Amino acid sequence: MHIVQIVPFLGPGSGVAGVAYNLQEQFRADGHTVEAFTMATAGYRRKRPWPKTPLFRAFALMRRMVWFTTVGTYRAQRFLAARPGAVSICHNNAMVGDVYVNHGVVVAAMRARGRGLWRVLRNPTHPFTFFRDLIRYRSRIHRAVVALSESEADTLRQVYGKVTPRIEVIPNGVDLQRFRPPTPDERAAARATFHLDAEDRVVLFVGHEFRRKGLEHAIAALAHAPTVLLLVVGGSAGIIDEATTQAEQLGVRERVLFVGPRFDLPLFLHAADIFILPSSYEANALVVLEALAAGLPVLATRVGYAPEVIEDGVNGYLIDQDAARIGDRMEELAAAHLEAWAPRARAAAEQHGWAATARAYEALLRELDTGAEGRS
Repeated sequence: MHIVQIVPFLGPGSGVAGVAYNLQEQFRADGHTVEAFTMATAGYRRKRPWPKTPLFRAFALMRRMVWFTTVGTYRAQRFLAARPGAVSICHNNAMVGDVYVNHGVVVAAMRARGRGLWRVLRNPTHPFTFFRDLIRYRSRIHRAVVALSESEADTLRQVYGKVTPRIEVIPNGVDLQRFRPPTPDERAAARATFHLDAEDRVVLFVGHEFRRKGLEHAIAALAHAPTVLLLVVGGSAGIIDEATTQAEQLGVRERVLFVGPRFDLPLFLHAADIFILPSSYEANALVVLEALAAGLPVLATRVGYAPEVIEDGVNGYLIDQDAARIGDRMEELAAAHLEAWAPRARAAAEQHGWAATARAYEALLRELDTGAEGRS
């Protein structure tokens, strides 16, 4: 097949760009011709650097989003028209493509944190996204929509009502070579990086949006889990300061290490004993699969793909946003022989490698008409 992926940015790592990149690499490994239509392909040029303030960052994001939704859509249509035999997958913003991958529903994310209407209205990108996607899901722009979990398929219907394109559930994959249980030497080296003793029990949290990802609940749980340390990857200066203040007020600051945004995630997974993600909302939460692939038991709330991959007492526990109960689970796992948990965690992730995910997309694409008819 000739496959075109339409995505603002594409590259190794996490997020939408990383998903598109991993699909691209696997499609190519499966013998397909793959092209990417990105902001750069569409001819977008940032005219000048924006000041590094929240207001201007929000403005720059809005500008890029609107540009790719309008100008990018028009240019992507022309790009596809020049490739009449290609099938296309759209990942964000553009209103074109045989398949659209829903990477999240902004209204659901805001609603999950409380005061949803206010959270939506205070950021102009949110109403824009809602109404753009209302058109997307109520029309025949796309032939099919991919949801990343069964719960996200339900969320789409709850927020947008009847979704006109067919909905297929295809979870994200995980790089099973990059994310794997460490060798004894790798674990020792990773632990030494953070000056950890053999008896230290480390709970790892990874996420940029601390509030939506539920870091406050993980920090509060430390008051009920006196034997564990919390290693926090991600965030920005402002939200790290807020989380630091919370830890100080609870008297657990000495057991929390903030390392900021990092891209060497395997290092942290190799140093940790347990992974936690007490999120309010997730479309999928790829990091849960990455932690399982690295052999870590996972504590996660019942959102996104977690309920479909975590089995209580086998490879982790499904939790509520209750500090005392989270702390109890932390202490339970900290006292357990985690060597027995690692193979079970890894086995759960092995069913979700990128090869299996790409082949699910390939099967869907084969079902769709690859001609110009029906493509917008």
